[in-house]
Amino acid sequence: MDGHDQVWSVRWGKVVGAVRALGSVRGLRTLRWAWRRRRADALGLPRRGPERARVPGAAVRMEPRPGGGVIHFARSSLRVRVAAGGAVFCGWDGAVPEPSYALADGCPEPDARVVLEPDTEGGWRVVAERVTVTVSRHGAVDVRTPGGVVLRRELPPRWWDRVPGDDGDVPGERSVDSRWVQRAEVAADARFFGLGGRSAGPRLRAGTYRLWNTDPGGAFVPGDDPLSVTMPVQFVVADAGTHLVFHDNSWDGTVTLREGVEGAGSGHDRPGCAELRMDGGPLRYWILVGTPARVLQCWTALTGTPALPPAWALGPQHARWGFGSQTEVRRVVSGYQERGLPLSAVHLDIDHFDGHRVFTVDRTAFPDLPGLARELRAEGVRLVSIVDPGVKAEPGNAVYEGGAAADAYVRDARGREVRGVVWPGEAVFPDFTDARVRKWWGGLYAERVAQGFSGVWHDMNEPVSFAAFGDPSLPRSARHALEGRGGDHREAHNVYGLAMARAGYDGLLEQRPEERPFLFSRSGWVGMQRYGGTWSGDVATGWPGLRASLSLLLGMGLCGVPYSGPDVGGFSGVPSPELYLRWFQMAAFLPLFRTHSAMTAGRREPWEYGSEVLEHARAALLERMRLLPYFMTLAQLARLSGAPYVRPVWWHAPRDRKLRDCEDAFLLGDALLVAPVLGPGVTRRAVRLPRGRWYDTASGRAYDGPGQVLVDAPLSRIPVLARAGAVLPVAGAEGATELEVWAPKPGRHGGGLVVPDAGDGWERPEVERYETRLEGGRVVVERQGGGEVGYRVRVRGLPEGSP
Repeated sequence: MDGHDQVWSVRWGKVVGAVRALGSVRGLRTLRWAWRRRRADALGLPRRGPERARVPGAAVRMEPRPGGGVIHFARSSLRVRVAAGGAVFCGWDGAVPEPSYALADGCPEPDARVVLEPDTEGGWRVVAERVTVTVSRHGAVDVRTPGGVVLRRELPPRWWDRVPGDDGDVPGERSVDSRWVQRAEVAADARFFGLGGRSAGPRLRAGTYRLWNTDPGGAFVPGDDPLSVTMPVQFVVADAGTHLVFHDNSWDGTVTLREGVEGAGSGHDRPGCAELRMDGGPLRYWILVGTPARVLQCWTALTGTPALPPAWALGPQHARWGFGSQTEVRRVVSGYQERGLPLSAVHLDIDHFDGHRVFTVDRTAFPDLPGLARELRAEGVRLVSIVDPGVKAEPGNAVYEGGAAADAYVRDARGREVRGVVWPGEAVFPDFTDARVRKWWGGLYAERVAQGFSGVWHDMNEPVSFAAFGDPSLPRSARHALEGRGGDHREAHNVYGLAMARAGYDGLLEQRPEERPFLFSRSGWVGMQRYGGTWSGDVATGWPGLRASLSLLLGMGLCGVPYSGPDVGGFSGVPSPELYLRWFQMAAFLPLFRTHSAMTAGRREPWEYGSEVLEHARAALLERMRLLPYFMTLAQLARLSGAPYVRPVWWHAPRDRKLRDCEDAFLLGDALLVAPVLGPGVTRRAVRLPRGRWYDTASGRAYDGPGQVLVDAPLSRIPVLARAGAVLPVAGAEGATELEVWAPKPGRHGGGLVVPDAGDGWERPEVERYETRLEGGRVVVERQGGGEVGYRVRVRGLPEGSP
């Protein structure tokens, strides 16, 4: 057998395996769909044809503009513009900031104070308050601190254009699918983070990362790439400073990272490198510099404030694919109540639909869903519904016929509906890049509201179409509106989930304008935080899956999406009691605290794992409920500042290199450091501490950082340490909010913020600021601006016998 035959033998083996895995009928459909998709692209995409390489060439002239200017080169041009908030925009080949799915309110106003001046080496310099941008005469772009230290050097880009006139191109115009590559250098000590949800990390080591939202087709583990949320967002931390770079381009591409080496080659540093390759679209990017907090605050101003979840969505939630009936839902909720376990919501998966058809209900299994919802809500438990984008294409299906009448579905290059394969069978897909279609789809959420659901979770919205081989999505040649500009799936794919989230959020808001919508989505893109959060997707059951879920969470937070969480216990398999408990304990300190599993992965109720696990899970649940006022404060602060609830341990000390390399712990806000147990049999673990004094919240023992300490991690709990001087709002007796204050270190002050949440509406609460200090051996707590503290104060961390 020659090499060609071997390749086809492997491919055919995968096809046969896929058919067997999905069942004969659905498997054959996926095989047929894969061939149809391949044929559609062969007929509907332009031929690549002959190409020519191009670089900018030498600088010719400079044209001043507000906030910067346009520098013309022999074969290209570069627009540099500094916004009033300090964000730097660079656009090559005529690229401008808009239109953009990422920007919240359009392009920000330019900074009128910016100075554009010639550089001594023949280029130009754009000088702003927080950043200086230097453009060389051959197109290299340096981003510098006000002190002149280079944070990032973008080397001159390179394009591969189709030869003018080939396939109908207009001579002299760049094709929209011209490939390009841009390479950047960073400091030798720099560390890379971000790129959306990545299973390896949160620190992204050397390797190539794809920018194409993808259902992994099964449970994923560390190293599997890409996953459901990819973002061209690099968060780079170095001794010289922190910066974020965002390439505003939704096409398929790759980012290749290589960390630098200090002292490489005769004592010279080898810089780190980030190389971006895109299959088309504009070459435009934003760069933000400052402290991590400052960068994300500016990022939030640029891409939109995170949606504020309703207060109940910060409590514990339970899901399972395969509840099967409302009797089973009632049984599970009663099980929580009988055992004194708090529960805020139950999520219904696709098995509650009629034949997996979206916006329907299986009336046999759920004969009175609105009644069940009312009953549970009276007991403090909400219902949340899954919503998939695939609509079963069949006569008599009201959703399908309504969309067909509205011309709402994605079409192929010949104008026919694109029909893929998902859970209900042959399905069509709404074109969420059309405002008219988003309005129609948002109106369908009235049915979910009428059924009594309080929120939704979007699944399968990469988008997914089951395929026996190849990319499990729509044809790249499929046509999309793209807000009236027109284009194909190569540009629309990565923003599909984002646009669907917008449709759902707006639809829920229209139905219940007095309530904050609750929505989270498996897939999305830059700006998805405006409409809700995300979750890990189908993470594998196992200790590697536990670690991968933490990586995704931290990465998403650094990309501006603060509300997320994993499937507790992993989605795919049956966890051991120890693994389930350790996952449960970690998730109790994450924004979205939800159990979830596949139909074949067993039950996920805490009492299913034995009395010892139940006892310790109850403790974790009660601690989560005690911390709800703190989570509410973090949610409000995320909306105001963009700071994620869950932060890397280097958040306040990005120059601490040992903290930059710490990947097994996280900060919850400013006050708590959580060190989850990520392996079996652990009863004691090392914790890397930032500078300052930290108290073990279980024992009260004090540790001084920076440095590494060993702390107890019995099966009953995971290590949680509180920062000295911290002020935490917690739930006290009868649910009243109290202030838990950890004693400051002698000679030091502390403090914290409290943002009370009045409920699930839109009332803007006041941010309360508190300061703490030691005075005469006792802790003094004062509210900034004067006035009464207004809460009961409970001090912790003082030696026994202190006043």
